[in-house]
This record gives sequence, structure tokens and C-alpha cells, in this order.
Amino acid sequence: MNRQGFGGAPSSINFSTRTTETSINGCSSSDLTEEDLDSLRFELSKTEDEIQTLRQVLLAKEKYAADIRRQLGMSPLSNIKQNLSKSWQEVQTSAPYLTASATLEDISHSSVYVRTRESLSHAGQVTSSALSSMGMVVTRRLAEMRSWCDVICVSIFIFMLQTPQSSASSKPTTQPEPHHQCAHYETLFYFQIF
Repeated sequence: MNRQGFGGAPSSINFSTRTTETSINGCSSSDLTEEDLDSLRFELSKTEDEIQTLRQVLLAKEKYAADIRRQLGMSPLSNIKQNLSKSWQEVQTSAPYLTASATLEDISHSSVYVRTRESLSHAGQVTSSALSSMGMVVTRRLAEMRSWCDVICVSIFIFMLQTPQSSASSKPTTQPEPHHQCAHYETLFYFQIF
């Protein structure tokens, strides 16, 4: 039986099957004779065997190509880079990419795009300026708060040194410890600022 696409015929030949041809002519698979069905089963079996053989040949060729690349010092990574580069070049020369690129070029020169870009740039500058100013104010307030706390802590420490105590081990119950006093004033100062 002479099959399409084999016997030295170019690979561009259409590999349509007999079932497709008969269904185009108005016959369904139920209209086929037993001999036709056997012939189609045999053809399917042969085609599946050929596909399996081609897969094995392809696998052997891929292994052979990998050995040659290894002998040439080409790593799989360089092969991937080369394939990606080639694919990107093909994409860049494709009609859809060129059309999209031209459209984007037209959009980037439109007055709406230019105005939007300028507006967003201005908004970014204003936002950056506002955040910078806010950062400076917060830094200055924190520095003021720290110095105010230092002054209060030193004042409390000096006050405690000047206050006579009845014994070295006992502390007056009416005065809080200097560290707690400082934390108290720091909290009050913080809420006063903000």
C-alpha cells in the first residue's frame, strides 16, 4: 500500500488519512467495509511503529549532538543562551512584534501620553519632596525629644544628689527612680509634640 508522505516525497505533503478523505466524500466510519477497517488498522499500526522509530532516532541524535557540544566545550547554559538569543531575534523580526513596536512608538509620541508622563513625573517629585520634608521634621522632633529627656534626666539626677537621704540603702517613697521619671517626661513630651 502506498502511503502519503513517504518514498522520498517532500515533507510538505499533506498527511491526510483515508478516514479523513472518506469523511469528506460523505462516508462515515460505519460505511467502511471490514477490509477497509483492517487496512486502516494496519496503516495505523505501521504509522505508530514509524513514530516510535523516529522518536528513538531523534533521541539518539540529541545525545550525539550533546556529546559534540561537550567536546566543543559548549555548556548546556551557553546552549540555552544561544537558543534564547536566536529566539529573541526571531521575535524581534516577526510581523506582530514590529506592528506592536510601531504602535507603541506612535503612542509614546501622542500628546496624551506626554501629558500623562509629565503629570506623573510632577506627582513623583511632589511626593518625594513631601516625604523628605516629613522625614526631616520627624528627625528634628526626635532629636529635640532626646535632648529634652537628657536635660530632664540630668536635672533629676542632680536633684537626687542634692536631696539628703536618711540611709544609703533606703530611698524616699515619694520620688520615683530617675530612669522611670525620665521615661515619664519623655512620654509626656512626645504627646505634646505630636
